[in-house]
Amino acid sequence: MLAVLLLCAVALVLLGGLSYQHLVTNKLHRCDWNDLLTRLQAVPRAPVSEVATDYLNPQPNQLILEPMDVWAAVGGIEGVRRMRHNADVLIALAAYAERWNFEEGVIVAERMRRDALQLRRATRQVRLRMSLHSGRIHLPFYLHEAAVAYHLMTERLLALYKSSHAGLYPQLAEALN
Repeated sequence: MLAVLLLCAVALVLLGGLSYQHLVTNKLHRCDWNDLLTRLQAVPRAPVSEVATDYLNPQPNQLILEPMDVWAAVGGIEGVRRMRHNADVLIALAAYAERWNFEEGVIVAERMRRDALQLRRATRQVRLRMSLHSGRIHLPFYLHEAAVAYHLMTERLLALYKSSHAGLYPQLAEALN
């Protein structure tokens, strides 16, 4: 009996999470371009890019960034939360670009959705490990993964706007800095 109740509770939590995500996604897709830009929260792009580049392009000395440097570069737990929040907005901005460049917009949005899944997984692990005060050894790896996913999302979006709608590109680039 207890197993059935536990299974029902887990199913309800998962269903609630999916419903919430669906509601947020639909709300964002109804927004116009300026509304989407105002929903972006400040994430320091240069430090996050530095962390991502360090992870993506290994050098002979792979201990360039210490864990505390990575933590500071992403903005701590608040920066992780902001990257997670912005992921949905970035995907909505890519979907918005489908209006004038359908083929590339669809592909970029799908790639960004996959990056967002990695970002969600990494941020979930960071929050979990911070709340349990465990896994200090693994925390920098999740921070790197979050930074890489966010970096790839912003770079994909900027490249899409640069090639598809150069008139909106400067405003987007400024909003992401």
